[in-house]
Formats: sequence, C-alpha cells, structure tokens
Amino acid sequence: MTALLPPEAVIPHRDPFLLLTEVTELVEGERAVGYWQLTDDEPFFGGHFPGHPTLPGVLMCESIAQLGAYALLSRPEFAGRLALFGGLDNVRFRRQVLPGERLDLEVDLGRVSARAGKGTGRALVNGEEACRCDLLFVFVKADPS
Repeated sequence: MTALLPPEAVIPHRDPFLLLTEVTELVEGERAVGYWQLTDDEPFFGGHFPGHPTLPGVLMCESIAQLGAYALLSRPEFAGRLALFGGLDNVRFRRQVLPGERLDLEVDLGRVSARAGKGTGRALVNGEEACRCDLLFVFVKADPS
C-alpha cells in the first residue's frame, strides 16, 4: 500500500484554516476517509459559545469538503486546480462536537466532470454521526492570472 501524502501536499488549505489532520484511505477521485483532531486551542471555541464550547456546524461541512478536495485533487488531471464550494444540500447536524474530540470524516464522490462535481460526506465522533451533507463543487485554476 502506498503511503498517503499529508493534506498540505494535496490541498491548498493552510493554518488556521486547514481542518483536516490526516487522510487514512483514498480511492483517487472516488472516496476518501480521514479525520480532524480537535484540540482545546482552536480560537473559535472561545466565542462559540463562552462556557459551552461547540464546533460550528459550518466548519464540520468545511472539513468534509476539504477531504473531498483531497480525493479530487489527488487525480493528476486536477493537479494545480482549486475545488470551490458550489453549494451544500441536505445538511443535517446530529450531535454537538466538543474541544478535544476527533471528527472522523468520509466522503464519496459522485459525478465529476472537468468543470464541476458532486459528493456526499459524513462526520462522526466515536462512531456517532455528527454531520451529513451533499457537496456541489466547481473547479477553477489555482493561479488567478
């Protein structure tokens, strides 16, 4: 089995907005599994909510999307491109996620063309679903010039 590259080697996201710790399984352009290990140090926990820190739901969706981008951008024909959100559908939040918890992520991609595609993903904590969403994405050149 080939060693998987760290997220920073495949997707353009960087701290403080890299929400993917490691990818553990990959079928290029089709499926990926990984996780985001939360700490107690993420700055958003201080304001969301004081005294009751909770991971914002939109960041769960973003972490799922970053895993999807990893699966897509691992394909040689998409190298040097960005996968941007085109939309989110059927989003459901089912569980509060707390500081220090590990958000296990999985994404299955559906139809993908040279310009856009769709996928579906889930985020779980200890096997319990925290979030589920359908992703729509579009490709753009990474270099704006």
